[in-house]
Amino acid sequence: MTPVVPAASGRSVTRRQRLVTETVLVLGVSLGASAVWALLSLIRKLTAPTPLAQQTTAMNTSRVPDRPWLDLAYQLADILLPLVPVLLALFLLSQDLPRPHRAIGLDLARPGRDTVAGLGLAALIGLPGLALYLGARELGVNTTISAAGLPAIWWGIPVLVLAAVGNALLEEVVMVGYLFTRWAQAGWSTVTIVVTSALVRGSYHLYQGFGGFVGNVAMGLILGLVYVRTKRVMPLVIAHTVLDVVAFVGYALVAPHVSWL
Repeated sequence: MTPVVPAASGRSVTRRQRLVTETVLVLGVSLGASAVWALLSLIRKLTAPTPLAQQTTAMNTSRVPDRPWLDLAYQLADILLPLVPVLLALFLLSQDLPRPHRAIGLDLARPGRDTVAGLGLAALIGLPGLALYLGARELGVNTTISAAGLPAIWWGIPVLVLAAVGNALLEEVVMVGYLFTRWAQAGWSTVTIVVTSALVRGSYHLYQGFGGFVGNVAMGLILGLVYVRTKRVMPLVIAHTVLDVVAFVGYALVAPHVSWL
């Protein structure tokens, strides 16, 4: 005789499946798609005649350098359009949570504490991250990262700062605030959530090389554990913004004067 599954149990399984499917779809139109392109980029670089360590990965590059205002429009579009998945994630969370931004700690309720925590996280991640990048490049498992390729123009630095903020919002809201909430609702263990999120984070940085993958997995583990403890995304957004501002703006200012970057 076929056992009868209680209706409540059947609805619970269906809800868990729906939640996981929802997260896959959100990743599919955002950072999951980036992971696919990053993997293809790494395969292309590994199969190129030039060794990986002798290749350069250019970021924040000019699109139409001969037409500055059109170039600016491209840069702003590159920053703003990826924020749509952030709004989508918050909208989907709002189906269960009346104020989803507050539920994941994306607010200004604790500006001082969040800023201090964010700066501390940036220091904790940034210095070892730079050492890891330089070491991976020396070992031949990472490309050279050109973090800022914009021309010397008045809007160059502001655009790099905006790009840093946009990256931080996209990654921390989607990869942490949204996914941690949904996967917990689907019944995943905390360890599974933190590790899976970190691995996805590393995967969409594979275009940089294996050092970029390892470094971002480590960053994902740290930020994930902090979120599990605090239930606040804002310190992670601050930390990520600081790291990217230092990387982008710092590279633009320092790279012309040093050779080791």
